This record gives sequence, C-alpha cells and structure tokens, in this order.
Amino acid sequence: MDFDTIAAISTPLGEGGIAIVRISGDEAVQIADQIFRGAGGKQLKDVATHTIHYGLLVNPKTGAKEEEVMVTVMRAPRTYTREDVVEINCHGGLVSVNRVLQLVLNNGARLAEPGEFTKRAFLNGRIDLSQAEAVIDLIRAKTDKAMNIALEQMGGRLSKLIAKLRQEILETLAHVEVNIDYPEYDDVEEMTHRLLEEKAIYIRDQIKKLLNTAEQGKILREGLATAIIGRPNVGKSSLLNSLVQENKAIVTDIPGTTRDVIEEYVNVRGVPLRLIDTAGIRETEDIVEQIGVERSRKVLKEADLILLVLNSAEEFTSEDEQLFKAVEGMDVIVIVNKTDLPRKIDLEKVRDMASSHTVVTTSLLEEEGIDDLEQAIADMFFRGELETGDLTYVSNSRHIALLHQALDAIEDVITGIEMGTPIDIVQIDMTRTWELLGEIIGDTVQESLIDQLFSQFCLGK
Repeated sequence: MDFDTIAAISTPLGEGGIAIVRISGDEAVQIADQIFRGAGGKQLKDVATHTIHYGLLVNPKTGAKEEEVMVTVMRAPRTYTREDVVEINCHGGLVSVNRVLQLVLNNGARLAEPGEFTKRAFLNGRIDLSQAEAVIDLIRAKTDKAMNIALEQMGGRLSKLIAKLRQEILETLAHVEVNIDYPEYDDVEEMTHRLLEEKAIYIRDQIKKLLNTAEQGKILREGLATAIIGRPNVGKSSLLNSLVQENKAIVTDIPGTTRDVIEEYVNVRGVPLRLIDTAGIRETEDIVEQIGVERSRKVLKEADLILLVLNSAEEFTSEDEQLFKAVEGMDVIVIVNKTDLPRKIDLEKVRDMASSHTVVTTSLLEEEGIDDLEQAIADMFFRGELETGDLTYVSNSRHIALLHQALDAIEDVITGIEMGTPIDIVQIDMTRTWELLGEIIGDTVQESLIDQLFSQFCLGK
C-alpha cells in the first residue's frame, strides 16, 4: 500500500520544555536530511535505526538557522505506522514548533489529517480497528481504571477474544458447507442441529459475557453525566466545589446565585463524573434565572445520575416533593446537607420519599459526609470495586451496538434450530454474526466508517 509522506505536531500547542513534529512515510528520512545539519556533517540516511541525534535545522534555500533540535530516526517496520518515522524534538512554544512544521512541509511532506498516523498503523496491519479506537480512549482517559482498560484493549485483549469467536463460527460454517456440498462422504462429521445449537449457545454466552461489562466500561470511557439538583441555597455549588476540591462555583447565602449550568469532570473512587451544577429549580420572576431553571430541567432529563440535595436546616417543602417526583425511575442519591445547623427537616419523611435510593447526610461547610457520598457513588455503579485484570471490558459505543446486533443474529440461529429450520438457512444468521463481530476489529468494516472513526483523533496521532 503506497502512501505519501505526512507530518504533524504531536504535542499540545503552548509553552513547554519540548515539542515534537512527527514525520511518517517513505521519504521521511530524506525530507529530514534536507533540513538537518548534524555534528561532523552526519546524514540521517546513514544512521542506525532507533537512534537520536543532536543538530540544527536550517532553511536549505537560505542556509539560515531555524532551530536547535534532537532528531529520532526509526525505520520500518518497527515503528508506530510501520513506515519510516522521524520525530523532531524542538523547543516548546507556538513559534518554534510551527516554524519546524512549516520547514518540513516546505520540503516535501504533507500535513497529516486528524488520526492519520494511527490510521496508517491500522491500514498497514500493525493494529486492528478496536486497538486503534483504544488509542483515543487512552488519550481521553479520566481515571486510572479507564486508562488500564484502554491499555488492555490496545494490547489486543478484546481483539483476541473477538478473533477466537469468529474462528469458532468459521469452523462451524465450514462443517456446514462440507455437509451441504459433500453429503455422500461418510468420513465427514455430520453437522447435526444439536451440534450447531451447542456452538451457537456457546457464542451467545460469550457475547453476553462481554455485554455484561458494557455498562461499567462505557461509564469508565465516557463518564457519568451527574446532575446536582435541589432548591436554591441548599448547597449544590458547595457540593460541586467539595467534589472538585476547587472553588469552581460561586457560593453565597443568596438564593439563586447559580444562574447557568456549570460542568466539571471529577474522579470519584475510579468513577469519572461529569458534574453538572444546575440553577436551583423553582418558580421565579427573574428572566435570567428562568433561563437557568429551564436549562436545569433539560439537564435533568439527560443525566445518568442525580444528586438531589436537601437542606437539613429547613422543613421538607412541596418543592422538594416535586423534585422527588421529577426523578422517579432514575439513579438518585439523596443528600441531606447542612447538618451542622439545627435540624428542621423530617428525616423519616425524606427516607420514605427516597424509597430505595441511598440517603447521605453531609455538612459541606465542615467537610463531613463526603467520603460516604463518594462510597455510595462507587457502590451504585461498581459495587465498590472494579477488577480490570479478570474481565475484558467493552467500553466503546460502536462495539456495544455491534455486539447487540451479533447477539440478535445468534439468537436467530438458536430459534431457527429449535423450529427445525434447514441448516443451510440457519447458516445465513451464523454468517451475519461472523460479519458483525468482524466489524469490531475492522475485518469487515466499510471504508467510510474507517474515515469517520479516525477523523475523531487529534492532529499528530
């Protein structure tokens, strides 16, 4: 497969110790040689692979010095893309790194598209599609657990399991084909409905096992959209600040201080929460606050977890009761705040309204009860612990959707067998299962989908 030579900045833009410009392709070393001047006139085409060299970058047209750099040369196929790769380490800063990139582009390289380096690694067979997608997960990981799962997927854990299932299906289909095409051969094992059913049940159980990890895996990958709701001045913004451990929201004794939705990511016992501090939900004549309240109601409908905050120092109100009704059927943790003040709220009524939901008491002013809240969140979604070493976690929405489709297809196989459908008809659904699993690792995926997936990457990766 022939590609032109591409280049991009592979480190975040901004001031820093170093920045890296990556070049990949057949002409990577040649392009770097045009602009690199090493000690003693050393040329990069003559150096050993996987070595790093000090020198200057110069403009070959004018001879002007452009940067002082360290250049790493890595020759195919032992590189990220399985092409020749050169990485230029220059000083961090917007001017310096852009100057180096422009110099590389002016001497024969093309600016890489988002994710094109990883796309080439996939197209050149170094990784499959699920491993490529794990690169995004690794970059975006918000907790150690999410990072560990991404590392496992990058290492091919999911790929190997999917490949094993597809091989099982392929061998089954081969037996079916032999029995259909050569029924007169006595030495060929007859593929009976019973044997086909046993294989289909095994495949179904393995897919179900993967899907059982999907909820937790998706939470780790994308985070929980967590809405903090309650009447004005019950401590919603204080709760956000306590969990984030930073003063992100304005906290005053004046009701209605929060007029808009405030978002912040936080790691709670390995659970990534996308915390959303909402405006207090109440009837108000203030036009600006009304807009905030409407946004709060919209956030409420889209949230994965609700933290419903009540004021221990005030009596339980009809507005509180309306909030309980608004979150019926949702995952809710009830927080009774301001326990440092004399209690006026009826805790028994709160527990009755909460029903099966967890109730936690806190004094955010005194920093009491936060540990109990964090443990309640972890218990709700991970039963307190998540073992990344024992299970293959599925976290990618595309993979989950394909597994559900594959499960439906294999269920159709089992149903067809139970109804006595001819095997050559049943094998159509078995083949469909094989194709759907292949889409996860990229064996049967369409080119348009590949382009769409890699467009989500940042430049330089």
